[in-house]
Amino acid sequence: MCTHCTRRHFLGVSAVGGIALATGHLALGANALSSASVTDSKVRICAIIAGAPGNRSWTPTEAEIASVRERLAEAEKNLGNVEFVVGQAQNADQTGQLLEEAGPGAPVLAISADIFGPTKVMPTIFEQRRPVALFHLPVVGGHDWCLVKPWRDEGHRITLFNSTDYDELEQAAALLRVAPLLRRSRVLVSPPFKGTPESYAPEKVKERLGVELVQIDEERYDEVMANVDPASAEAEATTWFEEAKSVVEPTWEDVLKAARASLTLHQLITENRADGLCVGTCMRWLERGFPCLGFSRLNDRGIPAACDGDMDCLLTMLILQHALNRAGFLGNAAGVDTSKNAFHLSHCSAPLRMEGPESPRSPYLLRRHAEVRGGAVTEVHYRVGQEVTFTKLVHLDTLLMFTGKIVEVPDVPNGEERGCRTEIVAEVKDAEKLLDNWGGGALGASAKDYYASLHRVAYYGNHTRTIRHLAHLTGMKVVEEV
Repeated sequence: MCTHCTRRHFLGVSAVGGIALATGHLALGANALSSASVTDSKVRICAIIAGAPGNRSWTPTEAEIASVRERLAEAEKNLGNVEFVVGQAQNADQTGQLLEEAGPGAPVLAISADIFGPTKVMPTIFEQRRPVALFHLPVVGGHDWCLVKPWRDEGHRITLFNSTDYDELEQAAALLRVAPLLRRSRVLVSPPFKGTPESYAPEKVKERLGVELVQIDEERYDEVMANVDPASAEAEATTWFEEAKSVVEPTWEDVLKAARASLTLHQLITENRADGLCVGTCMRWLERGFPCLGFSRLNDRGIPAACDGDMDCLLTMLILQHALNRAGFLGNAAGVDTSKNAFHLSHCSAPLRMEGPESPRSPYLLRRHAEVRGGAVTEVHYRVGQEVTFTKLVHLDTLLMFTGKIVEVPDVPNGEERGCRTEIVAEVKDAEKLLDNWGGGALGASAKDYYASLHRVAYYGNHTRTIRHLAHLTGMKVVEEV
């Protein structure tokens, strides 16, 4: 550990700039403060009690619907950035009035309140092309759950929560907010880009997801870094030193330079009111100070940050940040070990707080970057025994996914170089199938692109059900790789 450092409180950097928007191409950094970020306003969701509850057969009781209303109020409080417009509808006119009250583009949470309640409201919802989640109580909720797949096959964006667990109302709301939050999201980018080509075509990203890509010139990094407050940089470096399990190779100056880079990224996010960052030039940053610590800090704070210019992964991380409020570990597929039925994922910019900004930090070592033999990066020791989901959005229309359980987190000895610093080894269902089905046939010609094929993002927990719901609500496909 660093014994000559004193702890200082982390000092934020004030906002000094913003962006100018440009239609049809990347927006460029400018000097005027931008509009509010995605976190500054709530997403309205139209919660429709579909039908008339009562004591009839195939009908939820008034008490059950009252419990639904109570749980919606609790979900609104828990999620923080959701506001429900709640009402009852039994016909097209009542449905239309509720949708108008909720506002244009508001997604819908429909609660089945009698045997044919959803059938009475869905045509109006579909006519307005709004995504909808149907919450249906088994047995008492009627029969309309059978129509969800046919509705989906007709091209409607609908998903089904068929459950007696009222907590799933909150899960549905968390997923319904994703599309509106994406439409408000702004991502800072600096080429060169990698991934499937649609992911870094600004017009296509805007059209498909609503996300705006804002280009930052390389010179802007240097301008901001030159004005980083020295005391703030020292405080940031001290925090990294003091919170590490140990410091293996990096010197104080290495960590101080990385801290300056971290504050630079924080400043750029602040001045642009941005919700994510993707840097394609990070391997050239050693003289500035490696940005890996900055990526880790941003991800820990709920701001997805991706290296290697990988826009597929950045957009994946942004979608799941809005859905789960969790960071993902973007890594190289370092290998599939068929003898151990295991998958290896590794990188040098791993987040510490994998279960949300308020969750405990994972332990870490401070290391030099293995490939360039310099700088300061983390070697994060993730939780052995933890179930994880590996995923990635490709071509803006398909979510790849598979699951595993972490069985090993290598602790690299001093001086030994073996790929990227943070590594997880996860037992998977069928390593042979994963090898044969890598990409699931969804990559097309991009399968030959090294980074489009290589990277995956790992999340604590099994999120396959969440990913399927998201796909139903956004009109995407899901491909299981194993």
